[in-house]
Amino acid sequence: MAAPDAQQAQLEQLIAAAEAWSSTDLDPETRDEARRLIARARDDDARAAAELADAFGGRLSFGTAGLRGRIGAGPRRMNRVVVSQTSAGFAAFLLERARSGATSQPASIVIGYDGRVKSDVFARDVAEIMAGAGIRVFLLPEAGPTPLTAFAVRYLDVSAGVMITASHNPPRDNGYKVYLGDADGGSQIVPPSDGEIAAHIERAAKRPVRELPRSRDFTVLGPGVANAYVASASSALLAGFPKLPGDPGVAVGSDTQLRIAYTAMHGVGSDIARRVFTSSGLPSVTPVAAQDRPDGAFPTVDFPNPEEPGALDLAERTAREIGADLIVAHDPDADRLAIALPHPEEPSGYRRLTGNELGLLLGWRAAEREHARAEIAGERPRGALACTIVSSPALRAVAREYGLDYAETLSGFKWVSRVPGLIFGFEEALGYLTHPRIVRDKDGISASGDAIALVRELRSAGKTVWDLLDHASERFGHFASTQVTLRLDSMAAATALASAVRDAPPSELGGAKVKRTIDMLVPGAAEVPADVLRYDLAGGARVMIRPSGTEPKLKVYLDTFSDEGSAAERRRDAEKALRKLEKSVRTYLDGLVAG
Repeated sequence: MAAPDAQQAQLEQLIAAAEAWSSTDLDPETRDEARRLIARARDDDARAAAELADAFGGRLSFGTAGLRGRIGAGPRRMNRVVVSQTSAGFAAFLLERARSGATSQPASIVIGYDGRVKSDVFARDVAEIMAGAGIRVFLLPEAGPTPLTAFAVRYLDVSAGVMITASHNPPRDNGYKVYLGDADGGSQIVPPSDGEIAAHIERAAKRPVRELPRSRDFTVLGPGVANAYVASASSALLAGFPKLPGDPGVAVGSDTQLRIAYTAMHGVGSDIARRVFTSSGLPSVTPVAAQDRPDGAFPTVDFPNPEEPGALDLAERTAREIGADLIVAHDPDADRLAIALPHPEEPSGYRRLTGNELGLLLGWRAAEREHARAEIAGERPRGALACTIVSSPALRAVAREYGLDYAETLSGFKWVSRVPGLIFGFEEALGYLTHPRIVRDKDGISASGDAIALVRELRSAGKTVWDLLDHASERFGHFASTQVTLRLDSMAAATALASAVRDAPPSELGGAKVKRTIDMLVPGAAEVPADVLRYDLAGGARVMIRPSGTEPKLKVYLDTFSDEGSAAERRRDAEKALRKLEKSVRTYLDGLVAG
């Protein structure tokens, strides 16, 4: 523990940094917040001193996820100063790329934003700083989903894109997501670009923020990009729907009615999603009225993430009221998708598919789509199915069955979207890329179109999604998966716990010996070093451990497998092994935390 004099000196340094910040802050709200913290810290308020240290004791780091953090004053928060400095650094990076010939001249960018608190303000800061640096700037005209910005990078053929969003993070957060055009094809940034951008940001942050050049000489786009996205997504969906035998112009199930409850989770997906459904000839949806319009306060959910317990409560209520055959849920920026269907064993009446279950079904659908195309063309099926390393390995079995390539990538769609020949990709955290030619990022809107069509096709044949999952177990084997999540006080605490696992690795889990350990921080173990630990167990089970890249969590992914007996027997055996493995993993981690 630091001596009192040293503690006081540290506090005075933080106060001086906060005073310097507040004197140049562009936003009266965060400027006043900093001044209140200073006053409270000077009055020996220990909580204020701790918050001052957290907000001003470093800088919000820029990485492959861009920026994401709590809105507030200080360089370790999301605010107008940080957004402006980040944009100045990113602009310098784009200009450097243009000079080297890595991007077209002049450098150009499209900027989108969601409905979170200050997203529109931050987006305009990005536009003004970029324009002030000499970048050609296109600003989307209103709050919209992340897939629209990802689409716009490719559609407008620009050098880069920025999306202001914190996706499914808690309400107090916001973020800055970066895409690159040209050779990157509209995908998110990956190393070494993230480090190069971060270095430029550090240099830009040394200048007073009010001295950064700004300009309002940028273009605010009209509805054309959204219209083009709707047309492209709808065309891709329609082209991929299975057709009636002997009538190639009619989609299977097109005369079948469905009742669908839909929630936008207080986000920006509702309008454009419904336009895509209508243009694709899919059934109309009944929205959850209380969650249908953008609201950055997210008043009806603690965590605006369809994975979180309770997040679908209102959607399930609406579904019961209308007797829905399906619930469709997007997260606030509509890049993720959850679906739930009637199930007799659920108290709510509806069971949500896991990300791995829906990933298996949509990947299988993509494989069937490619098989049908190849058969008509007289070719062998080609292309790749891909998922992240922490997602279920079930997709490998599908790829093998259909003669397709298969890839497992590091976590994040920045990696999935770059797989050569990709025809489908997913991550277990409800992210799906069903039509890579349109968007090079997860897209909950087009994925929901395929999910609705799948349910409609099954209903027209008198079957359910649960029947299809049984068929998958019979054809590919049964893959059971679950996740153990430890919510911690900070990102640093999550990283420290992962380090503790390395220092005291398990020799057995769930009664099975660890046959192989892969530490992806070791050079050569992955495409780039990653804070991920993999344990392959005797009998075919797998455990993956990693800190979250966006939230203060340690995530553990468990997979078991059975291919003996009937579908019911395979499910029973795989899930029994999964429960045993989960109990063992929790006991092991609890011991590390207690120690």
